[in-house]
Amino acid sequence: MMFESGTRVHVVGVGGAGMSGVARFLVEKGCVVSGSDVANATVLEDLASVGVRVSAFHDAHHVEGAHVILYSPAIREDNVELVAARLQGARLIARSELLAELARQQRVIGLTGTHGKTTATSMMVHVLHAAGRDDSRLLGAPVLGIGANGHFGSDDLILEVDESYGSFGQLNPYALAVLNVEADHLDHYRSLEALELAFAELVGRTKGPVVIFDDPGARRSAALVSRDVIVVGTNEQLTWQIRDVHLARQRADFFLRSPFGSFEVTLGVSGLHNVANAAAVAALALAMEVSPTHVKEGLHAFVGVPRRFEFVGAWRDVDVYEDYAHLPSEIRATIAGAKAAGYERVGVVFQPHRVSRTISLADHFAHAFDGCRALIVSDIYDAGEANPTEVTGEIIAGVVRGTHPEFDTYYAATFDDVARTLGDLHDEFDVVVFMGAGDIAGASNLLEGGVQR
Repeated sequence: MMFESGTRVHVVGVGGAGMSGVARFLVEKGCVVSGSDVANATVLEDLASVGVRVSAFHDAHHVEGAHVILYSPAIREDNVELVAARLQGARLIARSELLAELARQQRVIGLTGTHGKTTATSMMVHVLHAAGRDDSRLLGAPVLGIGANGHFGSDDLILEVDESYGSFGQLNPYALAVLNVEADHLDHYRSLEALELAFAELVGRTKGPVVIFDDPGARRSAALVSRDVIVVGTNEQLTWQIRDVHLARQRADFFLRSPFGSFEVTLGVSGLHNVANAAAVAALALAMEVSPTHVKEGLHAFVGVPRRFEFVGAWRDVDVYEDYAHLPSEIRATIAGAKAAGYERVGVVFQPHRVSRTISLADHFAHAFDGCRALIVSDIYDAGEANPTEVTGEIIAGVVRGTHPEFDTYYAATFDDVARTLGDLHDEFDVVVFMGAGDIAGASNLLEGGVQR
């Protein structure tokens, strides 16, 4: 069996959110793990502390003696370690193959969608932990209050199922929740229709219960497959229905009506998107015969995910948050959540993520920032992508200006420019949210007077 105790595994790109969890999982499983990356020094230090031999650079010598070479989708085919591994005859395994292999060893409880999956996966970890289980887990962030993003346990594998680069193409889950399906990763899928078909095929390969949140793309995907699914949402015609939602700054309450009865859920986080994620998790857990009591206990224990509307501190009497939102619907949900939590004057600093995504979805950002007082757009976080046309974040700022001349939109290319622009505008806001999947939160460290954390 692959990845049995003693297997020597080298992970190329180990600093990435998905692969760092894999490294931890394999160490706990008994493998001898090494890894390399050129970024994320803090993550590398954390991995070294649990027994992973890490290197902050790529070198052909790193793969010597390894039985298996794992690599993330972001690693180029001509990476020096991959080239050396092929020459020495080591087995190279992409993330998609890894997930398929792990699903043969443990039942997979998958949480997926183009956004919200890290949050939902963390919620599911809490729910099944409340039920007294020792499940394995792999997700993109630590589970606050429980532990790291990777763990090998004796029960099922709770998995954040990532659609990027077709990573879930070989996965056969036992149970699955689909949160949403929206246009993303079109550099790989080429069209929304192809992306929806990939999700449909994943649903079709799932052996046990499937929950679909009442999202248009998720519904279209499910309709492509001939199988029963549970649909949960706010529509009054649904058997699984979200009712009586109440939001506060750090809290959300709602009732979930289900075939198992109607019961109240209380979360330690705010936002309609968190309510949606929690409802999907609750429905899937109930379908797997987890008791309503444990569902409520687990969701009540959930206190958020790093970089998901995470409170950073106060700056000149303005609350400062960081949020991972980088797709239009995520941005809308975060702004709506801030408004629902009582903030009236919302300032947004947005860093576009990936050149290909920025170009393909630029027009989709036209209404993404509705409801904010002012918008500052930084340059693109390219995530290693080439930028032959030298596009900048100005493309997003221009789209928003053309749609909303009534509120101020600024392009501030560097973090210094961001800090200066915020300094000129700070009286306009009662909250500022730094949004993006890159490193935009670093700009908060340059604010004059500093953020009181």
